Amino acid sequence: QSSWSVPYVFLIFLSPPVFIPSRAPPRLLCTAAQRKNGQGPEEEAEKSEQSAPEKTPAEEKTQLEEQLKEMTDKYKRSLADAENLRRRSQKMVEDAKLYGIQGFCKDLLEVADILEKATESVPKEEVTSQNPHLKNLYDGLLMTEVQIQKVFSKHGLVKLNPEGQKFDPYEHEALFHAPIEGKEPGTVAVVTKVGYKLHGRTLRPALVGVAKAS
Repeated sequence: QSSWSVPYVFLIFLSPPVFIPSRAPPRLLCTAAQRKNGQGPEEEAEKSEQSAPEKTPAEEKTQLEEQLKEMTDKYKRSLADAENLRRRSQKMVEDAKLYGIQGFCKDLLEVADILEKATESVPKEEVTSQNPHLKNLYDGLLMTEVQIQKVFSKHGLVKLNPEGQKFDPYEHEALFHAPIEGKEPGTVAVVTKVGYKLHGRTLRPALVGVAKAS
């Protein structure tokens, strides 16, 4: 058994080495195939560019005109949006200037109502030179009422006394409807509290009684 084991060992060491080639990457194989066929990467790219259909000058002109038209439309829409935004902002600023005082005006209307009621409550037959104190007081109230109405008019606040006018729900508030002799149906017969408008906008509707058909 020891007589054949030694030569067998020498046979193993004396046998020539065997090299197993590694698998090349696909890209290297493709490159090798292109080189074998006489084509490089540059030649392949040029071939692909040449294979794409070239546009005629007329087609390029049409495409450029369409792009120019699209950009022009977008530009015009942007200008229109900017102009609309500017107008809305300007309108808001103007409204703020005109109607920013409406809260203050509403408070002053109560003062005007008190002055009006005070002058109406004074008996006219008592306002004579024989009663100078009452006359002076009454004249002072009248002057104050006239002056406050001038201030209202200066700031766009107009008094509404719609007696005898056609009933308007945007300017009047009907407290009652009743048949009143001599009054046309649908007209204001009685004004219990005057109204006011600020720059054409109803600030406080007039409280009225409306005549209706009997």
